[in-house]
Amino acid sequence: MSLITSGSFAGPAGELESILNDCAAPSAGVAAVLCHPHPLYGGTMHTRIVFQAARTLCDLGMPVLRFNFRGVGRSAGAYDHGAGEQQDLEAAMARMRELRPELALLVGGFSFGATMVARLLARSAPTGLRCALLLGLPADRGEIPADWRWQGPKLMISGDHDEFASVASLEAYFARLAPPKQRAWIPGGDHFMAARIPEFRDALARLVRSALG
Repeated sequence: MSLITSGSFAGPAGELESILNDCAAPSAGVAAVLCHPHPLYGGTMHTRIVFQAARTLCDLGMPVLRFNFRGVGRSAGAYDHGAGEQQDLEAAMARMRELRPELALLVGGFSFGATMVARLLARSAPTGLRCALLLGLPADRGEIPADWRWQGPKLMISGDHDEFASVASLEAYFARLAPPKQRAWIPGGDHFMAARIPEFRDALARLVRSALG
């Protein structure tokens, strides 16, 4: 059972709207921060995959913080082409450290959110980060760095019919990532895993359990 709390926290461009799925007694030793898809194409922290990922991680015993990037929902600011959004992600990670300082972090994102995770970890190695999660990485939409400064466990999950990333592109990206790493395909899954949510949740739980030991 989790306690769901809506609120906000300070970001570099102003307050960022958020939802915390909190666990009374976390059992995974990890707290999670999740990023949503592209702000200019309807992406929010309520996007189905982000919501279902939060549910799954909370079921594994993790507090989970979702947030809206700047300019989305009640979050202050305006879209910043990915640069400011990486700062928003760093602010969300700092907020979760304030809330649960005793726990390590898992940071993940879906689509544009996954790109923000990759770009952040390509240039920095945050302390206390235990695992990174890339969901629906849009490997055919823009340059996404694969040479990361942070070298911990990396997890990738995508549908094998993703409109924004071919199997070949995703396999090539995964091959470039340094280990440790794991990936899962959702057979028949499109970018948003339509009609494949149970399979997505099962794959996510399996990979996260494996990565966290």
